[in-house]
Amino acid sequence: MAWDAEGIKAMPLLEREAQLTALRDYAAEARAGEGRLILIAGEAGAGKSTLVEQLQSNLRAATWHWGACDGLFTPRPLGPLFDIADTLRGGLLELCRSGAPRDELFSAVLQQVSSREDRKAGEKEKLRVLVIEDVHWADEATIDLLRFLGRRIRGAPVLLLVTYRDEGLSATDPLRVALGDLATQRPVRRMSLPPLSQEAVAVLAGGSSLDPAELYRLTGGNPFYVSQAVQAGTSDVPASARDAVLAQAARLGSYARGMLDGAALIGGRLELALLDTVADCPASAIDELLASGLIGGDETTLRFRHEIARLAIEATVTSSRRRSIHARILTALRTLGCDDDARMAFHAEAAGDGPAAVRHASAAARRAAALGSHREAAAQFERALRFADSADPRMVASLHDGFAREASLLDRWQEAADARSRALDLWREIGDRRREGDTLRLLGSSLGSLSRGEEGLAAVKAAVELLEPLGHTAELAWAYASLAAKWVVRGVNEDAMELARRAQAIAAPLSLTEVLSDALNSEGCAAHAVGREWVGLLSQALEVALARQHEKEAGRAYVNMHSCHVADRNWAAAESCYGEGVAYCDEHDITTYSIFLRSEQASVLERTGKWDEAVTLCQKLLANGGPSPHIRLWPLSRLGMIWTRRGEPGAWECLDQSMEDADGTGEPQSSVPVRLARAEALWLSGNLDGARAEAELADDVVDGCDEWDRGAVAVWLWRTGSSRPPRHPVAAPFQLELAGDWEGAARHWRDLDCPYEAGLAMLGSTRESLLREALQVFTTVGARATARFTQQKMRRLGIQSIPAGPRRATRENPLGLTRREQEVLDLICAGLTNAEIAVKLFISVKTVDHHVSAVLAKLDVPTRSAAAQWARKARPYRRLTLEVGG
Repeated sequence: MAWDAEGIKAMPLLEREAQLTALRDYAAEARAGEGRLILIAGEAGAGKSTLVEQLQSNLRAATWHWGACDGLFTPRPLGPLFDIADTLRGGLLELCRSGAPRDELFSAVLQQVSSREDRKAGEKEKLRVLVIEDVHWADEATIDLLRFLGRRIRGAPVLLLVTYRDEGLSATDPLRVALGDLATQRPVRRMSLPPLSQEAVAVLAGGSSLDPAELYRLTGGNPFYVSQAVQAGTSDVPASARDAVLAQAARLGSYARGMLDGAALIGGRLELALLDTVADCPASAIDELLASGLIGGDETTLRFRHEIARLAIEATVTSSRRRSIHARILTALRTLGCDDDARMAFHAEAAGDGPAAVRHASAAARRAAALGSHREAAAQFERALRFADSADPRMVASLHDGFAREASLLDRWQEAADARSRALDLWREIGDRRREGDTLRLLGSSLGSLSRGEEGLAAVKAAVELLEPLGHTAELAWAYASLAAKWVVRGVNEDAMELARRAQAIAAPLSLTEVLSDALNSEGCAAHAVGREWVGLLSQALEVALARQHEKEAGRAYVNMHSCHVADRNWAAAESCYGEGVAYCDEHDITTYSIFLRSEQASVLERTGKWDEAVTLCQKLLANGGPSPHIRLWPLSRLGMIWTRRGEPGAWECLDQSMEDADGTGEPQSSVPVRLARAEALWLSGNLDGARAEAELADDVVDGCDEWDRGAVAVWLWRTGSSRPPRHPVAAPFQLELAGDWEGAARHWRDLDCPYEAGLAMLGSTRESLLREALQVFTTVGARATARFTQQKMRRLGIQSIPAGPRRATRENPLGLTRREQEVLDLICAGLTNAEIAVKLFISVKTVDHHVSAVLAKLDVPTRSAAAQWARKARPYRRLTLEVGG
């Protein structure tokens, strides 16, 4: 038999005609080979599932495959994909059952839904429809699957429908970030389901004793709430959807009501065999339950009409009954051969079955980690640890190690360090020196990310000393690689390369490709710092990591390659690496390296004069408390630097905090740039002694840095009047500055697309022409404090007719234009000629010519059409920067 999913009284589908028509059009496009991914948003109860079900009834020739995310428990990674595999069958199902890695699963689902082999000659293309419901509960791997399909579904006869609730998603929610990425893909379409109008509510209330106006006022036009109130059969409008659901449930007999309670604790998707086993009720109870309209389904699977209904029933189950029902569910799942450890772990915890919770949560955590769902993995390790007090110490130590690894990938470094410390105590207690040494070096990495650099270095050194007597083990290879990484960031580059090669020598014969990639990473960075060939080493590190699916090492390789290109001012190579790296880290949920990449990108934006974009990115990274101290110092120092140059408040708070974070690392590559930012801030304020002291502190630790950092230190020593001479070779533009070739240095900086540095180089001169050009540079980029400093120098030299700088209106213009120049630009965008602009503004054509020239210069574009195109692209950014105060 089959039951109506809408219950005993189906409600008409009102005010969804436009959405339904659009879905039919998208289905036709998909059938023609133009695959579509449709994001269907709406609040809880808006009718998303009902809309999709209506489409299914209209597209009976298509093959439909359904999956859903469950909000009841920490989800099984890729749960919707496993649901879909059950009906797609074939190779995808075999891979799911064999525990294949996620990249194989992603490729398999795309290949299987794209296949045209089952189409007979002359037969029209058959449409496949995939439905994934409730992705607001999705795990990271499922979100990554949507990203994967959104980029590749275009050429397949597939319609992928994704439903989600759009209320309550924070700006940093992984789903919201993914939706923003997906929206840029050509196959993706978005639609939203608004509440019903008062007229539609009146239609639904027709034939009942309810007051339509009052019903609309209380429900706000929410379709589910309206339908529940109508079906409750009372003369008064219930005060909430919960009351409407409970009014329906109150009419059930004792057996059906007991079954309903069990269903609410099982979750949104109810296997009929499981519900029957848990409830142990006569078959008539199921019929009565279906007749209530709260639950619908088919011969094998039932489901609540809505999560609102399930939550309403769940809330009425007492705590004592709740535990016993969960215990029955757990037993029934075992009997039925359930292999979903995430589901089993949830019910084991709710039933108070500690051993089962540890067993299933541990397995769920490791599977989640393997599939790239690191948030879910961390949550499952935490669940296992809640019940692990009486477990074997070796297992408990492994659980702490597992949680620490996942927490470190999520930029939760303090939790990672705490877990490592607990694991270390346990390994020492057990007497396992290899695991003790391995955990000790991992603790060193965690401490380093918390800006506790000296402690971190000591821990890794101790790990090497502990492991070396045990022979050439995997743990020793890792310890060498970790110590090499520590020496790299401290500028001890020769030692870093030596240790990295030792790690590779152990790793290669043991096929330890993770260690191999990590060691190549460190060797490449050290080679870059000393001016040797590094691209090949880092490329090899990345290739090894990608080939063997070592996500952490791949993330590190992307970060290091990007950082080295940025240090060399090779913006094109850096941009390519950044795009690939961010996509990889986001798709694999590697938060730490994703933040590192974006932090370094802020440096690119600052150096190339895109300061508004840099400020926006830094503020976004620091939102909600900001990342760990080791990463936080970069956006903080960039904000402090830009705000210093602009003469805006808040600069020193950023510079002080970033200096505190940098000092804690003990790493010259962190502290030198921050010291120089502080030196510049003091120099611009006229505190030459303070600026000199900061520059000399940077010089104290610059020995292990690359030629760019060494050059910056040497130039700032000269600018602040230090008697210290340069002690190292420096990069070309700094050589020119130190030689007094201000014009040549500025030309070099302009060639590198570093306008502010070009201005600083010219500021070293006493030539009027160069100082005027420097002032123009500072005015254009909005460096008001530096412009004032330049004007003061020009006055001291007796230069006359010094430009006063932009008026307030010009300063507040995000493009640096005067009010008249902005008017001219707007008219250029409107397509007017110079003569037409002159008539419009009541000024001469010659004056318009001057304004147009000024606009082109400030926008750095060659033609009027280029200016119009630039302005149209910049408008969204103009609004954004004004909102954030950038």
